[in-house]
Amino acid sequence: MDKRIHLYVNQKNVFTWLMAICFLYSAAARIWIFGFTKHAGTVGAWGQLVLPVAATVLFLLIVLLDGKECFYKTSIPVCMMALYCGICVAGSVQGKLYVWLFWIALIFLSLVYAEIVSGSRQKWVWLLPFLIGATLITVLYNNKQVLLGRDMDGLVRIHPDLVVLMGWLCISLAIRIHPMGQYHRRWGDRCDGRRIRSLDAMNQVSPYIMVTRNTSTNFFEEAFEISAVDRYIRQKRREGLTNFGIMHVFLASYCRTLAKYPGLNRFISGQKVYSRMEDVQFCLTIKKEMSTQSPETVIKVHLSPKDTADDVYRKLNEEIEKAKGTPLDSGFDVTARALMLVPGVFLKFVVWILKTLDYFGLLPKFLLEVSPFHGSIFFTSMGSLGIPPIYHHLYDFGNLPVFGSFGCKRKAIQILEDGTAVERKYVDFKFTLDERIVDGYYYAAFFKHFKRIIAKPEVLDNPPEEIKNDID
Repeated sequence: MDKRIHLYVNQKNVFTWLMAICFLYSAAARIWIFGFTKHAGTVGAWGQLVLPVAATVLFLLIVLLDGKECFYKTSIPVCMMALYCGICVAGSVQGKLYVWLFWIALIFLSLVYAEIVSGSRQKWVWLLPFLIGATLITVLYNNKQVLLGRDMDGLVRIHPDLVVLMGWLCISLAIRIHPMGQYHRRWGDRCDGRRIRSLDAMNQVSPYIMVTRNTSTNFFEEAFEISAVDRYIRQKRREGLTNFGIMHVFLASYCRTLAKYPGLNRFISGQKVYSRMEDVQFCLTIKKEMSTQSPETVIKVHLSPKDTADDVYRKLNEEIEKAKGTPLDSGFDVTARALMLVPGVFLKFVVWILKTLDYFGLLPKFLLEVSPFHGSIFFTSMGSLGIPPIYHHLYDFGNLPVFGSFGCKRKAIQILEDGTAVERKYVDFKFTLDERIVDGYYYAAFFKHFKRIIAKPEVLDNPPEEIKNDID
């Protein structure tokens, strides 16, 4: 990750807006000129109008709407523009050899551009000659007779291409490099996660063999001794955190363990393994009132491995109070009610569309935000219901890889090495885990460390000394 660069364009840069003016003018001029020019049917319309206009408008939208994070996507309209240039050359150059040489050169330049904007090359300044050179050579060679003969009608016809050339120059001057050390999206990533590319072959193939999440689950249970947790809870309540409870301790401990073992913040989507990096998305089902008639809703809290117990308490309580203080109209409820408006015969098709979009990473970010099926972990407290923990299934829709459940506090007699009997207090935990994100050894190391933090919860008062990054 450290060897890559990330190019971006600032929307406040004057050269960015000069590029926008050039591209908008070029698209408008091309449409106006096409309306007064006779072309050979549909092929001429697609090759001389639709393709270049679509390429310039798409480039403009990518730069203005998402130029800071996704400038690499401009390789798509650049390839479209190369296709347009190739069509122009094929219609005017004599000799198949020259046509093939031009096509090879255009394809090569497009691939080099895509490689540079994806961060694979440190020498990003080569964008300038690639952008300007390809357009300039094509325009000049394709219209050499117009330029040499000073044909004004011909100059009017080709001036949209010359304006695009000016736009390339402006955007080349607007490109900047993000500071090193922070990861930015590239091809293959999703808006909710970074694709992990350095996994061994077995772990990359296994999602294609074990396709569904519920057929790829492992079950794990453990009893945690919570004498230290009880003392810690009483201490935090004396400090003013009146609603501080065991859920906050468990959740903060989970986040702290992710600081050392980030692999459990991965997920499977589209048979690929992704990492959420430092975005720990915790999902929780709550009731407005503790009664069988009270409706449920789901909240999602964004946590971080660097969060302390106080941070977790504040973030979680804010979301709970927000949900309970309203008539349970969270984003999840609004989305569910919208789906209920779809007739049943079509609802299954709508859900299939959503699953397909999610498979290819095209599900809109606002839907991912309200979905309880997309997240890092789903915690549920059976203790608040007065029953033991359960093994809760994972969801085949979405990408949630871990479901944790804990039950009531219980007391047990433990025999020490000297033969004396002591009474200890425990809470039983049960986890349902997607075995495809990490191997059994990694899971074992994670829960051992999680148990050590539960035994000494005071470490949660301070941020972790180090946060490990997941593999590339």
